[in-house]
Amino acid sequence: MIGTIVNTCTIIAGSIVGAVMHRGIDEKYKNVLYTGLGLASVAIGLNATISNFAKSEYPVLFIVAIAIGGVVGTWLDIDGRFKRLVNKRSKDGTSHLADGLSTAILLYCIGPLSMLGPVIAALKGDNTFLFTNATLDLVSSIVFASTYGIGMVLAAPVLFCWQGLFYLVASISASAVSDALMAELLIVGGLMITGSGLSLLQLKDCKTLNLLPALLVPVIWFLLHAAFQ
Repeated sequence: MIGTIVNTCTIIAGSIVGAVMHRGIDEKYKNVLYTGLGLASVAIGLNATISNFAKSEYPVLFIVAIAIGGVVGTWLDIDGRFKRLVNKRSKDGTSHLADGLSTAILLYCIGPLSMLGPVIAALKGDNTFLFTNATLDLVSSIVFASTYGIGMVLAAPVLFCWQGLFYLVASISASAVSDALMAELLIVGGLMITGSGLSLLQLKDCKTLNLLPALLVPVIWFLLHAAFQ
């Protein structure tokens, strides 16, 4: 777990540094950062999705996952509940912090390094992926916090729980997190990151958090497939 602990600490440290910078940044520069983060999110999301298409054993599973997950998430109003919770604690009352947090959480958590890292650490004791991810997240967290403020530090415990879950599952069963399942999760997760990017660019409010249940669909599918084999 040392790799995950380091990764979590870098987000906390980066958020603190970025929050200090946040106070001295003019609004026009913050808008530039919004745009930059949006473009980066679109690029990272599309790359994660497209690069894993060839690895998919079920080419239409991501469509089913997005459809079912979106309906369930909208019914639960995950996006709305999250924004209301965050904005209740936001001094300026705007939705910027909620938008930033949702995007940051997806970028920190949904990616090859963040998802494969804890698995490799659990199976082989190799934290290289997690240390690399920690370095990237340090830079990202500084940029996020310089734009959205100290509230971005809330993404750190989410990352810890997320990577801890993968570490725990891999420790219990080496075959539980297969390459095939990882590919499906990265395809769906990549689309969610792309959606966050479009929201930051103010091109389309994709309410990305409503799609979170979509990540459970591939897991359930693989469990059912294994049970009836």
